[in-house]
Amino acid sequence: MTTEHSSTTFSDLTTIGVGGPIRTFLTPHTRDGVIDAVRQADAADLPLSVIGGGSNLLVCDDPFDGIVVRDARQDIRFGTPQADGTVAVNADAGCNWDDFVAATVAHGLEGVEGLSGIPGTVGASVVQNIGAYGQEVASSVAQVEAWDRQAQSTVTLETVQLSFGYRMSALKASMYDASAKPSAKFFPTPRFVVLSVTFRLHKSEEGTVGYGQLAKALGVRLGDRMPVAAIRDAVLKVRAAKGMLEDAHRYGIPAMAGAKRADTVAAALQAQRGTTGTDGPDFNRHSCGSFFMNPVLDAAQAAALPQDAPRFPATLPSGAPGTKTSAAWLIDHAGFHKGYAVTADAPASLSTLHTLALTNRGSARAADIAALARTVRDGVEHAYGIRLVPEPVVVGLEL
Repeated sequence: MTTEHSSTTFSDLTTIGVGGPIRTFLTPHTRDGVIDAVRQADAADLPLSVIGGGSNLLVCDDPFDGIVVRDARQDIRFGTPQADGTVAVNADAGCNWDDFVAATVAHGLEGVEGLSGIPGTVGASVVQNIGAYGQEVASSVAQVEAWDRQAQSTVTLETVQLSFGYRMSALKASMYDASAKPSAKFFPTPRFVVLSVTFRLHKSEEGTVGYGQLAKALGVRLGDRMPVAAIRDAVLKVRAAKGMLEDAHRYGIPAMAGAKRADTVAAALQAQRGTTGTDGPDFNRHSCGSFFMNPVLDAAQAAALPQDAPRFPATLPSGAPGTKTSAAWLIDHAGFHKGYAVTADAPASLSTLHTLALTNRGSARAADIAALARTVRDGVEHAYGIRLVPEPVVVGLEL
């Protein structure tokens, strides 16, 4: 069964709450339904957007004259523990990511607890190779089942074929002909549309605290072992303090109904109320999360950084050693502080809690977000000679 929704806009479906009206919005409830919806768009040569939680997407204000597909399947299947303590967990692409993390923690499994609270879906997690607090999806993925739009067949992709990198995968790369240059054939949806993901997690009530900020929040040392449930709770609190969670009120609108489990929505609303002290919207959460990727620099670029700029070992796309620095640090030290807006009355601003989030303060349009993004990017480039690259998929806008 596939449901077709009328009068839906991208502002209804994205965490930042901007974007124009959609010609056709479909929510298939079966695997075949997902494939048929994708084939329908490709056969008619219509623009196709397969959307997850809408957290990594910035779409222009113009009408989208194509088909938007959101997988409505949310099943999670747990295997039996193996001799080495690993457990295979298979989840439908449409499963809400934080619902998935909550389920794995409840089953006493270690591997993705540090990724708690990241908005989106299981399918989108592998496209973006989401990561936070010392973990990346790439570390836990065993294989991905996908629909190959070019070959018109289903395929199983092993980790070596997925070519995971920093906020990158072969899936995401298929949308671009070059860096930030959308493919004429596969954009804004990859060649491979994820149908399900199999993870390899570990049977353990404890996980490793792999990030300094998280260790501080837990009052432990980096590398200590803690109950996975305690790590998850700490991650959610740290993310909430920075506004890096989605506004749970979004699941109350018709276009989002059923996209997240009712019990986890209720828990998120309660936690949000405790953080903000109000039942109203939290505009710091009306964002794409981290808008710019942390730059990975070569030796010459790293040497030109100010002495107090953050530096972390990293690998350049060429495979050579590099240095990662903090986009948030660059933005702040270039003069764009928390709450910065292009004009005093602008409807878009940097979050008042985190400089890396561009936020919709209630009435912003995509053009307002784009204007803010360009101003910040150009200011950082002028100050440090480093051109920040947006993390979200940007559709119909020139940044």
